[in-house]
Amino acid sequence: MEPFNREGGADRPRSAGSSNTGRVIVIGPYLRARRGDGDAQTDSSVRDYEARIEEAAGLARAIDLAVVEAVVAPISQIRPATYLGKGKVEEITGLVAGNHVELVVMDCALSPIQQRNLEKAWTTKVLDRTGLILEIFGRRAKTKEGALQVELAHLNYQRSRLVRSWTHLERQRGGFGFMGGPGETQIEADRRLISERITKLEGELKKVQATRRLHRAGRQRVPYRVVALVGYTNAGKSTLFNRLTRADVQAADMLFATLDPTLRALHLPYGGKAMLSDTVGFISNLPTQLVAAFRATLEEVLEADIILHVRDISHEDAEAQERDVEAVLRQLGIDPDADGGQRIIEVWNKIDRFDAEERDNLRNIAARRPPERPCFLVSAATGEGIDELLTAIEDRLAKKRMTLNLSIDASDGAGISWLHRNAEVLNKELHGERFDMTVRVDETKRDIVMSRFDAVPHQAATERQRVRR
Repeated sequence: MEPFNREGGADRPRSAGSSNTGRVIVIGPYLRARRGDGDAQTDSSVRDYEARIEEAAGLARAIDLAVVEAVVAPISQIRPATYLGKGKVEEITGLVAGNHVELVVMDCALSPIQQRNLEKAWTTKVLDRTGLILEIFGRRAKTKEGALQVELAHLNYQRSRLVRSWTHLERQRGGFGFMGGPGETQIEADRRLISERITKLEGELKKVQATRRLHRAGRQRVPYRVVALVGYTNAGKSTLFNRLTRADVQAADMLFATLDPTLRALHLPYGGKAMLSDTVGFISNLPTQLVAAFRATLEEVLEADIILHVRDISHEDAEAQERDVEAVLRQLGIDPDADGGQRIIEVWNKIDRFDAEERDNLRNIAARRPPERPCFLVSAATGEGIDELLTAIEDRLAKKRMTLNLSIDASDGAGISWLHRNAEVLNKELHGERFDMTVRVDETKRDIVMSRFDAVPHQAATERQRVRR
């Protein structure tokens, strides 16, 4: 990383941050999967390597880096000095020189010493996975909140890089006169400036959290239920968000196309409403700095009544991606298995990429899942399966609401209008001069409805009608 900029920010790596960056090589230094005492890797691990290196190359392309080669470099153990073994380092030295490479991306987390040693060996800039993801987030952040979160994560990452031996960090600045002493070293000054900036950013983000809490409290007074979309990056969350809400959020076939959170009204089949939240996509080995920095944004997920876990079911690594998303949810304090998984609905997206026979096979797999853990096959691109998903969302939300049978004078237009605004009207029939209505209301408004109208719980009313027969 470059030295800290005293004007209040952190200098981004020049190679990764420039739009005219030249040739880039992506290296996948993955530990070999072995059986027993060193048997060869399995075919499944080879496919896993291919998916991982392709994802790493996609991350590099997401900020317009020109990837000339993506190389899997299996290793038996991690070397403290260079991460890779000596032979691998020399082999990649030849690749770097032969391809006139300006940047090497290592698909792993490097220590500052490892990064420095590799840059010396290859005489080029080296960026690890954490630094690359931070660069992408820096490009994608559009709102002030997003920019604050990215800068905070970037500074926390950069602070750990100050152990590197830049020449200017060896200088010291003395005090006034002969008694001033040696003063603080440049590295100490840089570390102090970074710490001061981090403290300021954390204070600003606390204000963001307070504002979000106020907005959330306002929604709870209405009240609107919150449905949050989560999933692996590029699983199709933003496309699904647009399909469900008729919004126009950016949706592109690239990693981390959407970064800043978005809330829109979700209209449900029986007239109910909820708020749908689109969040940043997750990824394997998501830097802990980003999880911490984006906690304010991800509070919408923490507070959501229902979480839609959107999966790209056509991806060859779909099951591994599912595990990665669940791991991040646990980092946030959300247990996917809590309450029998009732809070999470799985959405298998991109079924339009399968032929009819493959779709039938997927439906059979979905049908064999436990009733409390259903999944829904959809295509956010074509709209297939969306109606069934909306019905499932409404049914799940309805479990937290009470269904009431009402008898209302037809002349009570204000009362009927109030019910249409504040409840889900499931049925409405005119009998003589009175409307018989079946409505579903939130627990917070149940007492208001029962005192204002001639209301009877739906189950009791059904039982009463059965006895009368």
